[in-house]
Amino acid sequence: MSPAILKAAPLGSKAHIGVVGAGVFGAWTAHHLLAAGHRVTLIDAHGPAHSRASSGGESRMTRGAYGKDAIYARMAHDSLTQWKALSAVSGLPIFHPCGVLFFGEAGNDYLTQSIAVGRKLGLATEALGHVEMQRRFPMIDFSGVGLGVFEPAFGALMARRSVQTLVAHFVTAGGHYVHGAVAPPRGSGSLKSIVMAGGERLGADRFVFAAGPWLGKLFPSLLGQRIFATRQEIFFFAAPRGDRRFEPGTMPGWADFNGGDLYYGFPDLEGRGVKFARDTHGALVDPDTQSRRPSEAALAKIIAFRDRRFPALRNAPLTESRVCQYENSSNGDFLIDRHPEMANVVLVGGGSGHGFKHGPEVGRIAAALASGDAAQREPRLTLAPKAETQRREVH
Repeated sequence: MSPAILKAAPLGSKAHIGVVGAGVFGAWTAHHLLAAGHRVTLIDAHGPAHSRASSGGESRMTRGAYGKDAIYARMAHDSLTQWKALSAVSGLPIFHPCGVLFFGEAGNDYLTQSIAVGRKLGLATEALGHVEMQRRFPMIDFSGVGLGVFEPAFGALMARRSVQTLVAHFVTAGGHYVHGAVAPPRGSGSLKSIVMAGGERLGADRFVFAAGPWLGKLFPSLLGQRIFATRQEIFFFAAPRGDRRFEPGTMPGWADFNGGDLYYGFPDLEGRGVKFARDTHGALVDPDTQSRRPSEAALAKIIAFRDRRFPALRNAPLTESRVCQYENSSNGDFLIDRHPEMANVVLVGGGSGHGFKHGPEVGRIAAALASGDAAQREPRLTLAPKAETQRREVH
């Protein structure tokens, strides 16, 4: 990545651009805009990667395995370079190169397609059989597993830390951060200003809205039925004392594709516990009002899976739990496009569930749209195919 992480390009006569939302997409968009010489104001109602944001929390996976979706494999690879650069200047690590292992039954389409795409793109993608996986990763019971995809170059990102670090560098380099809520924009044509919660107006030449699960609230008629916020629950368990099998470097990040379900997790990163989650869409929720209390039903499902696939963790104490949300488009593709009625507004979202790792590249694409007159060139990332019925196809 360029040295722009440390120092923005000199400010010239370029536009003043307001970026609403200081999650991973908004923070990287603001970073790229500042690096290009724009005057940038970044705004968030609760703070960068706050506890209710989709970018909050401890860890996120970065991986190149995306089945047949080469667009996301490329974006993940290109983003990883930028994550490593941020990690190098953060003080505490942002990227943990623990590797990522996806596994499932022999002949699993998603896995075989991931192997083919990874090799075509020149990624370090290893195809592993049952015996090899059991030898290399003895903390996992691979019963019923015939095929694995191991990506040694990928791993885990420390979510909250990375966004807050990026925003701190943004401010140090000359960007302006504003803590405050934004009212839904009204009208059509060019948006001249946005109204803050206290009634004051913030003017800019152009705006980017990267507000995650709040996008539907800011643009209810346009996105209220196209952005789906769903409840997700995550659990952490203590590793057995002195058992190094669950440490990063020995245990990878992982995802289990067996039986038509999908569970995923991480090793014991920085002593927070071994992470488990189920990648399925929960109930539709309001990010402002949903209960953040974990459910016994979700915990029971996780424990049943954990005890079957990770037998050494049977009876491991629960150390932490978290309720957050995904924020997806109808099919799981990102939304990075111009507003159809407000010519100087760019909309960015639909990322939760798989978007965090792509933050640097999403920000680059969004910044390019906000900087120039070109339209979005990737049809999958436009508003047009975003439907009102949830049917996620990207994982």
